[in-house]
Formats: sequence, structure tokens, C-alpha cells
Amino acid sequence: MASAFATSSAVVGLGTTSLSSPKPTPLFSSFVKSPVRARNPLRIAGAAGGKYTCFERDWLRRDLNVIGFGLIGWLAPSSIPAIGGKSLTGLFFESIGTELAHFPTPPPIASQFWLWLITWHLGLFLCLTFGQIGFKGRAEDYF
Repeated sequence: MASAFATSSAVVGLGTTSLSSPKPTPLFSSFVKSPVRARNPLRIAGAAGGKYTCFERDWLRRDLNVIGFGLIGWLAPSSIPAIGGKSLTGLFFESIGTELAHFPTPPPIASQFWLWLITWHLGLFLCLTFGQIGFKGRAEDYF
């Protein structure tokens, strides 16, 4: 019985045919449009040397006017003494001085420094963001 398996020289189905994959045959139908190469909407002709880009190269459109007016626009209202006779900027800078007095030790979690830090910077970033939207929107005739 072992000799019967040993004498069999060809495997059924693989004896005479090659193992290469068959060439695909194109299918044509009146219901299917002709094959057209799909265009990539993210590719802008000639931009970035033929690389794929999702948006403009100068997407930030940085303008120093926005930074200057945004900083002034936040410093002015945050310097009004509205919190117990003190301003938000004054309280923030005062808390910085208090925390620097014991410098190597970081401020504790319960310190007022964190409240003034987060509040002051949140207001600044909101002012800069809305300034960028307003300044660029006005420059590009959105409104």
C-alpha cells in the first residue's frame, strides 16, 4: 500500500497546468459604465510637488495683527478690577509671584494659582480664536 502512494508521480489538478493566476477578463455590459480612473479630490494639481494635500499650504494664515489686537483685546477687559476690587490679570500675576516665592516646590492642587491660570488663558485663547475668525472673515469678505 505504501508503494502505491510512492509510485503516484502527479498530483491531480497540478500535473500539467501552471500555477500562475489567470489573466482577468474585462466584463462589459450596457448597465455598467466604461472603466474610468477615479480622481482623488484631495490631490491638488501642482501643489506640494505632486504630494497629496488635504488643505492649503498656508492653512494658518498667520497674521501678527490678530495676535497683537487679540492680546490687547484680552488684557484690557481682564485688567478691570471686578473680582473683589482686583483684576483677573492682577490676581494671576500675584499668584505667580506667590508660587515663585517657594520655587522648587510646585503649586499645590488647591492653590488659587490654577484657577487664575486656566481662567486667564482660556479667555486669551478665546479672544485670539474669535479675533482670527473675525479678522480673516472680514478680509475674505465672509461678512
